[in-house]
Amino acid sequence: MKEKPKERSARTQRELEKKGATMEPWERCEEETKQLLSAAKRKLPELKALLAATSDHWRYEDPIYRFYHQSFKVYGLQTTTLKIVEELQALAPHLKLNAFFRKIVADGTGKNFDLSHNANWLKQTRPIVEAFFHARHMLLMTCKYAEELPKPPPTLPSGWATVLYLYDIR
Repeated sequence: MKEKPKERSARTQRELEKKGATMEPWERCEEETKQLLSAAKRKLPELKALLAATSDHWRYEDPIYRFYHQSFKVYGLQTTTLKIVEELQALAPHLKLNAFFRKIVADGTGKNFDLSHNANWLKQTRPIVEAFFHARHMLLMTCKYAEELPKPPPTLPSGWATVLYLYDIR
């Protein structure tokens, strides 16, 4: 009987916790890195589909144009950002995402348009665009290195190192 992803994730977490009691910090990082790459490889088709969706006209080009055009439609980026974050977190649900990343996402989501925002457009909307760019970059790097790396390398490419920072395992 094939194990469901949630069951596999829970089992993996229990195994890591059991091992973690006897592991050195660097060994734990190595193990978490292997698990993360493995999870990204398993979910690569879904991650690539999300990347393609977040790179299309309506979810990438148009919202950025709307930012410069000062249109309330830029607020729609928040939904896309949160979807990306949800998928990235699902790769390692037992790990907290990087505090800087969480702050950027928190500052750039949960906003509702109000006419008063037009008077201070950059202050109101730049965090929305910034959060989207950071989330999309992490998704892009996760896809790229899940596809390119057969196993975690001893010398880290910058993009993969950034992904490891996202999960605070670097």
